[in-house]
Amino acid sequence: MAIFKKLFQQTFIYGLATVLPRALAIVLVPLYTEVLAPASFGIYATLMSYIILGNVLLSYGMETAFFRFINKDTSQKKIVQSTALTSLTISTVLFLAVAMVFRIPLAEIVDFKVEYVTYGLLILALDALVILPFVWFRANEKPMRYAIIKIINVCINLGFNLFFFLWLPQLASESNGFWASIHTEENKVVYVFISNVIASGATLLMLLPLYFKIGFGFDKTLWKQMMKYAYPVLIAGIAFSINEAFDKILLKYLLPEDIAESEVGVYAACYKLGVFMTLFATAFRLGIEPFFFNHSKHEKAKDTYATITKYFTIFGSFILLFVIVYIDLFKRLLISNSEYWVALSIVPIILLANLCLGIYHNLSVWYKVTDRTQFGAYISVIGAIITLALNYILIPKMSYMGSAIATLAAYGTMMLLSYFFGRKYYAVPYDLTKIGSYLVMAIVFSGLSFYIFDGNLWIGTALLLVFLLSIFFSERKELQRILKR
Repeated sequence: MAIFKKLFQQTFIYGLATVLPRALAIVLVPLYTEVLAPASFGIYATLMSYIILGNVLLSYGMETAFFRFINKDTSQKKIVQSTALTSLTISTVLFLAVAMVFRIPLAEIVDFKVEYVTYGLLILALDALVILPFVWFRANEKPMRYAIIKIINVCINLGFNLFFFLWLPQLASESNGFWASIHTEENKVVYVFISNVIASGATLLMLLPLYFKIGFGFDKTLWKQMMKYAYPVLIAGIAFSINEAFDKILLKYLLPEDIAESEVGVYAACYKLGVFMTLFATAFRLGIEPFFFNHSKHEKAKDTYATITKYFTIFGSFILLFVIVYIDLFKRLLISNSEYWVALSIVPIILLANLCLGIYHNLSVWYKVTDRTQFGAYISVIGAIITLALNYILIPKMSYMGSAIATLAAYGTMMLLSYFFGRKYYAVPYDLTKIGSYLVMAIVFSGLSFYIFDGNLWIGTALLLVFLLSIFFSERKELQRILKR
């Protein structure tokens, strides 16, 4: 029981630190969709998609390698930390220097203004430089420090967004001086990127003391071993970024030019309604990943993993059904501009896709604790191929609905592949009957609420209560047994 208590405590704290940045995205959606036209929101969404891919490339799997090697041989803990920090620092500085030199041709390739690309490069570099300090907090079980700095980052980002979009126009109208010189009505999306740069820069300054605590050092032999472990994780990360972000990018380039950015904008805005599932899955993963490694040698590790996956599925299924039942309330709260509502039909699909991704992360314990990370790469590459192929086929015919279907197909396939490979190499006794029944019930009830009863709150609430009661009667004995320990 102590193990579960510690897990849930850390998951809650990491969850808070993860929920708040994501919650920032939710809070800002009403502001962005009110102030920015769908085309401008599409620019923001597409550039952020490139940044997601860039984050993976600049971290190159070192985060996972760091966790593995400090737990593999505790006597090498200090040199593992310093080697990882030195590697990430040097590679990031070199990247930024080269990319800035070639930012103009790069902007032409991706079809963005040079200033957007410049801000994107700065965000990428600043975020890469804080990867290792944040990983150090997680590895040394200091979730509060992790959370506090993440929360400060959120406050700074939110503060500057509010300043630029709400207060700066008023200051500029009252003055012809400095405030008027930095205000623009035609290019408001740039304020989103500037706010992000300021917040990321402030975060790096807060974490600089940790650079001195960890220290720089480099063990070439150890670095090669870490890179060998990290390489498949990098491939998997690239594939994941394709699954997560390339739908927006492909929409921009596969749809007619006159509607592409607007279609990306409405799709990306409604995609944000799926963030509730992403919040839960990401917070859970941040808490569970160190636990998976630390607990892997325990006698009943597999039974523990099975229990964790079952309860993850229960909570995830509840979130899926809850958001769908009250979708009309969420859309009015988060996307007040009805111009964006045309893409609401993607929300059930995106929520289910992200639930499948969360289950996949739980199932993926087998290849992480057995050092078979190449399987993570294989599975992710298959998912990326599905994403690219279905987007290419479906976008010209179905626009953003094709992207949503491609996302679900990719994540669903990855979930199933991980389970079947895991049975062979590290068999965990998952309760498939219960996991499957909860998942199917949530999917069926969500479909009935959204597609058949057209969001009727009374019927949807009744379905939600039936779902909760079914779980209660099915799980009450096990919950009572856990709580008594």
